[in-house]
Amino acid sequence: MRWPMTMPHFSGRNILGRNRKDRKRRAAILGGALVAIAAAGVVLRAASTDPLAELKAGAAALDASKYAVAIKTLAPLAKRIPKLADYAAWLLASAQFDAKNYADVPKALEPVWKQIPISPLTARAALLASKAYLQTGDATNALEILRRNYASLAQPPGDLAMADAFAAAGDSISAAIYNQRVYYSYPNSAEAAQADANMAKLRDQLGDNYPPAMPNAMLGRALKLLTTGNAPRARKELETIIPLLGGSERDEARVRVGVAEYEAKDNLRAEEYLASLEGLSPEADAERLCYIALAARRLKNHEEVHASLDKLARLYPNSSWRLQALISDANSHLIDNEFDTYEPLYRACYESFPTDPQAAGCHWKIAWGHYLRRREDAQEMLRTHLRLFPSSENSPAAMYFLGRLAEDAKDPGAARAWYEEIAREYPNYYYTILARERLIKVEHAPASPAVAEFLRSVKFQTRSRKLNFAADANSKSRIERARLLASADLEDWAEVELRYAAQNENQPQVMAMELATLSSRHERADQAMRYIKRYAPAYLFLPLDSAPAEFWKLAFPLPYRDSLDRFARQNGLDPFLVAALIRQESEFNPKAVSPANARGLTQILPTTGRELSRRLRVRPYSTASLFQPAVNLELGTFYLKNMVDGLGGRWEVALAAYNAGLSRAHAWMTWGEFREPAEFIETVPFTETRNYIQTVLRNAEFYRRLYGAATGARPVTTPGN
Repeated sequence: MRWPMTMPHFSGRNILGRNRKDRKRRAAILGGALVAIAAAGVVLRAASTDPLAELKAGAAALDASKYAVAIKTLAPLAKRIPKLADYAAWLLASAQFDAKNYADVPKALEPVWKQIPISPLTARAALLASKAYLQTGDATNALEILRRNYASLAQPPGDLAMADAFAAAGDSISAAIYNQRVYYSYPNSAEAAQADANMAKLRDQLGDNYPPAMPNAMLGRALKLLTTGNAPRARKELETIIPLLGGSERDEARVRVGVAEYEAKDNLRAEEYLASLEGLSPEADAERLCYIALAARRLKNHEEVHASLDKLARLYPNSSWRLQALISDANSHLIDNEFDTYEPLYRACYESFPTDPQAAGCHWKIAWGHYLRRREDAQEMLRTHLRLFPSSENSPAAMYFLGRLAEDAKDPGAARAWYEEIAREYPNYYYTILARERLIKVEHAPASPAVAEFLRSVKFQTRSRKLNFAADANSKSRIERARLLASADLEDWAEVELRYAAQNENQPQVMAMELATLSSRHERADQAMRYIKRYAPAYLFLPLDSAPAEFWKLAFPLPYRDSLDRFARQNGLDPFLVAALIRQESEFNPKAVSPANARGLTQILPTTGRELSRRLRVRPYSTASLFQPAVNLELGTFYLKNMVDGLGGRWEVALAAYNAGLSRAHAWMTWGEFREPAEFIETVPFTETRNYIQTVLRNAEFYRRLYGAATGARPVTTPGN
């Protein structure tokens, strides 16, 4: 069991194992040993006098609910392991709390407050100490310790603890206020249910003196329910509070009832209800018109869609609700490849809302449409995109296709300038791979001064090109503490230490690498990768030689390599491309299950798995076999090979089909005369699928660069190029 930083726990139990089966096994072994020693009347000590071994034994005793043994073992350790005094103190205090020695808990926790660097356990310790104080009837100190550490408390547990402390202190009004904070601000939390029960008791107790909830808090709760996918509950609460609201808040609530109907897919009812509303404030009316358009589009009532868009343009031209309606309608026509219909909608988007983050995407849809249709103004549209939206995620694509236009115009110098800019500014993008390949063809031409001058005029986003992976003094201390904990088999706590540093201190990339290394030791490549993505999110802007090789191999792992190589080559596939696909599909988690019920490394549906197993005569076979890496790789590579062959060897289309379905991929193939795979990829209308294809092909290049040379494998050209 892992304990995330946002979740407080009042016990040190269940800390040793990484899963339930492992915890039971360890607890049985260690707990049995502890019982035998205690029964013999021997004071528990490890065979050696190693305090880390005793820390591990104490934690095991706590995990096995042997509190007296745990307390005796852990009591001297804060002094014996000063670098981990806070962890020893936390485990001791947890054992004392579970043993109902409540009066001893606050004193046991004192090393936590004194720890340097700051202990990650501070907030947890405050909650545990407060709970112990309440057990002894000391509400004053319970409140004091929570107030002193309030800024660090995880929410909503912190506010619920405050409510309990105020209630114990006899301040029922403050208790009600803090329970309301939990109930209205965190409606989907487990704490909200407890707060609701507490509030019911306080209403009975206080009667007319009970502080009424503010209407805006009640509205906020309903809106949170709506935005988190609980439309039926949101609608019910909105209808309840509308009579209590006034002004713009009442108007907003009335409209959101219709939005709840829309989110529940009751489109006709939503449209009719929203159309019936009158006398709204401008913002609420703009939202009403937006959702009428959205509901009408689902109902294929195009006249109503256009009427609502016209009203929005006339009455609320600068409203964000108009922008949402425009983009939604434009996207629906994009999916149907109706360029003449979606072009004016996207144009209205970026012309009316030029500073909105979505404006760049709207402009790109039109610029790309002009390029694909070989319009004469395509070059100017691509240049305009760079000039207006230099931070756009489509900037590399714009420069690449400007380079291709330059090649078509027999201007290799201009092409070189565009390609070199991509390679320099975007070292790890899909278009960077293509640009490097194209540079070989134009490398002898001098780079165009005119293009260079244009590029200097573009205000591209400045990005860090290097991170410091040398740990500073504070990071070294954190790493040392984490490694000590790991050596005591307390790796969950080691992760707590490193995550705290990654989230709160100045070298998250160093902590990311340490966390990833810790995970990789236990064959958790997926977790290692997630740590890199979370705590070093700009890693793809780093040149390959600017970070340690081990960092890149943690970000692009290659577990199960023997099976992967064997089945990939058996099916005539590039193993590095298969690895790249798996990284994107499952992050190399063999137990991964998608929302669509696809399973394992290559994410195969059970029905597909049964069919493939029959064709390949995989015996014995069951759906659970998809979680076996070798079986999943055998089936997945065979499936991928058949898909590629069925699409004429076009990898870019095969990847589109793998992500979005074969019928969609076939339809997209008819949308243009694609002169190269990149044109098909850029035309894919689903952002998720387009990014998926580019990411897999880019990652394959990473795998070739990281692992190809080391094994003597022949580099494979990006499929389809």
